[in-house]
Amino acid sequence: MRNQEHRGTVLEAEKAKVKPPPLYKVMLLNDDYTPMDFVVVVLQTVFAMSREKATQVMLQVHREGMGVCGTYTREVASAKVEQVIGIARKHQHPLQCTMEET
Repeated sequence: MRNQEHRGTVLEAEKAKVKPPPLYKVMLLNDDYTPMDFVVVVLQTVFAMSREKATQVMLQVHREGMGVCGTYTREVASAKVEQVIGIARKHQHPLQCTMEET
């Protein structure tokens, strides 16, 4: 940034302080009807997880009632939630997905 002189006064450019956008965690919620294999496929497809990682998250959802799939900006998190719900509805499963600010 350059300083400029204007009629005997020095003007200094001020650096804008930009905060990073807030992050949101995307979570799958357990239900008694969605098959575990389907949840693994959704995690692999939507969240690009390996089969091993997807299985770990699926077991967390099954045992603890919910599992974190990833942390994203609001727009990306919202898109992932919509993708999961869309895929689940297409295959007639009640799988729920939600997001919350970290």
